[in-house]
Amino acid sequence: MTFRLDHWLQDRLLRGLIWGLLRLPYKARLAVSGWVSARLIGPIAGYNARSRDNLARVWPDMPTAERNRLARAVSDNVGRSFIELYSKTEFLEAARALPPQGAGLAALAEAAKQNRPVLLITGHFGNYEASREALTALGYQIGGLYRPMKNQHFNGHYVAAMGRFGTPLFPRGREGLADMIRFLKSGGMLGMVIDQHMNSGEILDFLGLPARTALSAAELALKYNALLIPAYAIRQPDGVTFQTLVEAPIPHTDARQMTQALNDSLAAQVRAHPEQWFWIHRRWK
Repeated sequence: MTFRLDHWLQDRLLRGLIWGLLRLPYKARLAVSGWVSARLIGPIAGYNARSRDNLARVWPDMPTAERNRLARAVSDNVGRSFIELYSKTEFLEAARALPPQGAGLAALAEAAKQNRPVLLITGHFGNYEASREALTALGYQIGGLYRPMKNQHFNGHYVAAMGRFGTPLFPRGREGLADMIRFLKSGGMLGMVIDQHMNSGEILDFLGLPARTALSAAELALKYNALLIPAYAIRQPDGVTFQTLVEAPIPHTDARQMTQALNDSLAAQVRAHPEQWFWIHRRWK
């Protein structure tokens, strides 16, 4: 690992913030983490501004005051999601407080009986780890695919935190690909997010705009006869608990059409709960 002073300092600051937040009761911990993200980190790092720009791109007629409100709410959700990953006991309880719902639950159960692979597709929405935990409580083992962070100092304990909520975890890229394929071929269930810009992706519609989107989830589903199921953890008005929604499987057609159906599914959730999607990402370039 190449040492970078800026990454080391960033990691030290984040570790200190995590340590301090974990001293607070759970509800206060989430509220404070959300406030710090919305009022301090978001403005300084440019996340709030990026959210406002993306909101204006998708909804140009939205009043400025509403864009500002949503941008702060988005960063609040990001802050809550961050500290939730370091709050194992309380987060598990919150993620499992409400039973999962949706037309895909029966298909998920049938796939488990048949030992058929399943790809559970979501986005950076609500807290995507919560849906994995809610379904794990039903007896499923659900692996995760993640993108390693550029800050290698921070990446180590961040991945360790995710691992406390279930394994196996597979890093994107060649390092994790072979293990992930073996897991799928054995009938495994894998969670994936597909809502970030991919330079090599196909140009598809997302929220009414062209967005480069990876076809890999649909391609894996077709190659290994896996169910392709959209699933979401929707943060509830209390800011703490979640409702996991498991939608009906996407029919197998071709990778492009299937991925567009996934984009449309996520877009519907974003329109219904715009404050819960991570508008801070550079989705459109």
